[in-house]
Amino acid sequence: MGAHSHGQEVTSVDYDRVRDSHHEFLGSYLGSTDKAKESIFYSYTKHINGFSAMLEDEEATEISKHPQVVSVFENRGRKLHTTRSWNFLGLENNDGVIHPSSTWKKARFGEDTIIGNLDTGAWPESESFSDEGLGPIPSKWRGLCQSDSDPAFHCNRKLIGARYFNKGYSTLAGSLNSTFSTPRDTDGHGSHTLSTAGGNFVKGSSVFGYGNGTAKGGSPKARVAAYKVCWTPIMGNECFDADILAAFDMAIHDGVDVLSVSIGGEAAAYVNDSVAIGSLHAVKHGIVVVTSAGNSGPGAGTVSNVAPWLITVGASTMDRQFPSYVTLGNNKRYKGESLSVEALPKGKFFPIVSAASAKAQHATTEDAQLCKAGALDPKKVKGTILVCLRGGNARVDKGQQAALAGAVGMILANDYASGNEIIADPHVLPATQISYTDGLDVFTYLDSASTPTASITHPTTQLGTKPAPVMAAFSSIGPNTVTPEILKPDITAPGVSIIAAYTGAGGPTNQDFDKRRVKFNSVSGTSMSCPHVSGIVGLLKNLHPTWSPSAIKSAIMTTARTRDNAVEPMLNASHIKTGPFAYGSGHVRPNRAMDPGLVYDLTIDDYLSFLCAQGYNETQIKTFTQGPFKCPNPINFIDINLPSITVPNLNGSVTVTRTLKNVGSPATYKARIRRPVGISVVVEPNVLEFKKIGEEKSFKITLKVKGSKAPKDYLFGQLIWSDSKHYVRSPIVVKCT
Repeated sequence: MGAHSHGQEVTSVDYDRVRDSHHEFLGSYLGSTDKAKESIFYSYTKHINGFSAMLEDEEATEISKHPQVVSVFENRGRKLHTTRSWNFLGLENNDGVIHPSSTWKKARFGEDTIIGNLDTGAWPESESFSDEGLGPIPSKWRGLCQSDSDPAFHCNRKLIGARYFNKGYSTLAGSLNSTFSTPRDTDGHGSHTLSTAGGNFVKGSSVFGYGNGTAKGGSPKARVAAYKVCWTPIMGNECFDADILAAFDMAIHDGVDVLSVSIGGEAAAYVNDSVAIGSLHAVKHGIVVVTSAGNSGPGAGTVSNVAPWLITVGASTMDRQFPSYVTLGNNKRYKGESLSVEALPKGKFFPIVSAASAKAQHATTEDAQLCKAGALDPKKVKGTILVCLRGGNARVDKGQQAALAGAVGMILANDYASGNEIIADPHVLPATQISYTDGLDVFTYLDSASTPTASITHPTTQLGTKPAPVMAAFSSIGPNTVTPEILKPDITAPGVSIIAAYTGAGGPTNQDFDKRRVKFNSVSGTSMSCPHVSGIVGLLKNLHPTWSPSAIKSAIMTTARTRDNAVEPMLNASHIKTGPFAYGSGHVRPNRAMDPGLVYDLTIDDYLSFLCAQGYNETQIKTFTQGPFKCPNPINFIDINLPSITVPNLNGSVTVTRTLKNVGSPATYKARIRRPVGISVVVEPNVLEFKKIGEEKSFKITLKVKGSKAPKDYLFGQLIWSDSKHYVRSPIVVKCT
């Protein structure tokens, strides 16, 4: 139902009045306010004007016809964006790692910033959430530490708040016991993401000794708050819309500066997307919302969280690996990765068999080659190194099944979709994961050798590997299926084998069989890359407190890098040159982002105009703003002032308008174009002179098809504005019709 128009002095009476209005509104449809009170389980009273209720389909349909109702949608489930088999943020280099820079001390490592995290909560005992070296909690903070049935859960000057939201979850899960009445993280995901964004300095952090060093979040002195909205999966979903909206409403009220949301599902219309709705309210209040792009890659059009006011983050590698080598009996050697604690005797060879050839009598060949539970014959496996295929079930579970069947070790070979992407996992037996192409060689050897053998080396930590960064195979990619005129993802950041804080309630593999416990764990996913950017945003908020969310987004995007540490174009997991649909503007470079020179800025009215073009009427739009608002006419999606230019239906020629704001010293910028193949590009004017901070200047860019045989697929180019010190780069994405 839009937004509230509370005054400056808000009391509980105002919130009660909102709740009563919801009861009266729904009661008019259900026959009485008493029935409405029984039906409503969330009344959003702080900033988001709406409620969640148990309704019949026809009742919901009838309510949706009301002229002031913006949207009615089902309480759908969403997922956490990890690879679910399960380093650290550091700030800059060309290697994919975000290394520390003393320059960021100007931002006091984000100490004045409050980062909120919608996830599975926090593990408060983690050293990453120690308040050592921190001053008083910022006076603007209005949150609380909701411990309820968990008196051991505590907050401090670092972890300044924690809340949980499970009423939407319980509508499907049924009655919940007292173990659900806590923001404590029993899954590990929330602690990992929150510490990546804002964890304190912790010396001597590692996973079983691997990756040893000082852990820290992107904003290591920021204050952090946990909003637990994700729970034990039901039908594959962990986080539900009703709870997500409740958390957004409360986080805005509490006073966060940044919201990190490693949650998503299939891309949907904004009117039916809880993350899009909640984040629009947050952005209206100056809060930057960072989200993950999704783990459904490498298929085209899989990217989620596609609203233009979000920062959507893909996942890429960094220059740290944990190599573990396989040597075959024919002396061929292959580099894999692992975090296995157990080791085989150095240099000793063991019989090697494919899991498909070791299938149990009643198992399918497919289940056996994936090393699924009950699919292996111990008589064929015992004493061997088993070769399992990636896919279908958790990578670490394959190792567990191999171990249960008597294998001494495991080689995990990538399937075709995973390509050359390798993830280091804390396997329960000596094991290593190898690429798809190397896996083909191993299977060929198994088929040709009369008595095949192999050995596996113990993993080590290796730094400075090349090429890096490389896009992760799992990272979801564009085009944007909801609004093709908006490029998504916006940026990419480290998301493979990331070491950060973990829960003490579960093992590092996140599997029931794993009784080990770790303080830090290595996890992969766009869930891990999202909080890297959230941490960077925290620093930028401290350094530039007057910048809008869109200005911060622009600074991050226009300063990104599209080349790896070998100074070559970034590759994907199949070693093929990739582009903006995978990495957006490129791999994040925080040191450049603090001084971008120019930014593409947007106001809440720009986003409301965008909603007008999505079909909202002016009555509905007014509920998002305190003053009058008139939808502009006409509206063109391609002219929204984003740091990227996307034209998905170029027929002949088109002219796009953008406006730049100076946030640096007075300077003259000149335009430079890298044209998409077969497209002419003209910028007018191609020189912009800025005489003061805050000055804005507009330009037009005209794209025209050259000749009659332009390629019909998506084409990519770049627009760069430069004063010889700053390079303000925007990707150009074009598809001819």
